[in-house]
Amino acid sequence: MYKGKFISLEGIDGSGKTTLKEQLRIQLEGKYELLMVREPGGTDISEKVRELLLDVRNEGILPRAEALLYAAARAQVVEEIIRPALNSGKLVIADRYLDSTIAYQGYGRGLDIGFLKQLNSLCTDGLKPDLTLLLDIEPAEGHRRRQKGTLDRLEKEGLEFQTRVRNGYLKIQEEEPARIKLLNGHLSVEKLSREALQHMKPLLPTESSRL
Repeated sequence: MYKGKFISLEGIDGSGKTTLKEQLRIQLEGKYELLMVREPGGTDISEKVRELLLDVRNEGILPRAEALLYAAARAQVVEEIIRPALNSGKLVIADRYLDSTIAYQGYGRGLDIGFLKQLNSLCTDGLKPDLTLLLDIEPAEGHRRRQKGTLDRLEKEGLEFQTRVRNGYLKIQEEEPARIKLLNGHLSVEKLSREALQHMKPLLPTESSRL
């Protein structure tokens, strides 16, 4: 039986991950058994943790506590949703996953990278994406895009924070170029989705592989 594939979308706030995810849904739905999730979120418990983390009133959350809360939400969605979907042969696409913790709480907040990698391994039981698509844009452009809506707690952190996060993402990509593919977030949605699908193509099941 075909084993499912796991793809994550990463990037700073305003990079276009959610828009790309919806475009991929349009392109892939009906052709494959598809599951879309977001982080933090995806389960009742994880969505409650999401509300806590992104609420602008919760300014007092310390960086280490923030990392642990993200890990708790991730542990829940991995065991309840993602792993069962992969075991049943589904194509799973996640809007953020473990690289977000390294970029945001590591490079952004300054927490120890080694500690965060251990935390990621613990909360996912070692489950990593088969492919990660990293949408890269200038923080100023991401800030401009985000002005159209209400900003959450992390989006309000400002350009210096987003710059540290972006630089962190680029370092992560340099360390794992085989898994993490860099995409130009300034491209049109059509061109971006076309490039994303090209990277995904080797992972997508053929008719024979699904048997």
